[in-house]
Amino acid sequence: MNTPSPPPPPQAPDEAAPVFRRGVRSYVKRGGRTTEGQARAFETWAPRFLVPFQIDPLDWSRVFGRDAPIVLEIGFGMGEATAQIAQTLPDRNFIGCEVHEPGVGALLKRIGEQGLDNVRIVQHDAVQVLQHMIAPASLDGVHVFFPDPWHKKRHHKRRLIQPPLVALLASRLKPGGYVHCATDWQPYAEQMLEVLMAEPALRNTAVGYAPRPSYRPVTKFENRGLRLGHGVWDLVFTRL
Repeated sequence: MNTPSPPPPPQAPDEAAPVFRRGVRSYVKRGGRTTEGQARAFETWAPRFLVPFQIDPLDWSRVFGRDAPIVLEIGFGMGEATAQIAQTLPDRNFIGCEVHEPGVGALLKRIGEQGLDNVRIVQHDAVQVLQHMIAPASLDGVHVFFPDPWHKKRHHKRRLIQPPLVALLASRLKPGGYVHCATDWQPYAEQMLEVLMAEPALRNTAVGYAPRPSYRPVTKFENRGLRLGHGVWDLVFTRL
């Protein structure tokens, strides 16, 4: 009779960050057709710019081939703003996290067409990327632009900006690093402000909401909303 092997000893938790057990997700994997151009971009550019998920922190300076400030973007959608910011700030390295394949393909296509060498993509849940691939106190900035507001009250628990995630973000920022959130849904903006203000490791750079930093482009969707009288709220907090 075979004796079962004892379970492995538990690993020590990362003391620099809170335990964030991923339960309710802030996204659902939507359907969507990958275009021929996006599929070609996967074939051509993914080997160079798509970084596989792993459970150990990466040396991102080796991944990019240079030492430069590192900014993580969570949920870049179709990558339009990501590509514009990367082009505007060529002295920074950008890591984009997105789970939706058409969006990843679209950003790969932009990277190839625009010759952007300062962007890398991880097609994986951003919480797990933060927990495993990003070392504590290693990021210079975090961008969270127009996350799903989950309008219905019963879905508010799915919103991305919650205290455990904000604490995790703060642990990954260098002192003086920043987190920049933007939303066009005022109730979500109010929740974001409340949650960010409650994180003791962060300080608001403004009294309430911040002016839109010049590096964040105004997207076509945002322009359409502004023409209709919709507001947009930016929040910029720094790590103490």
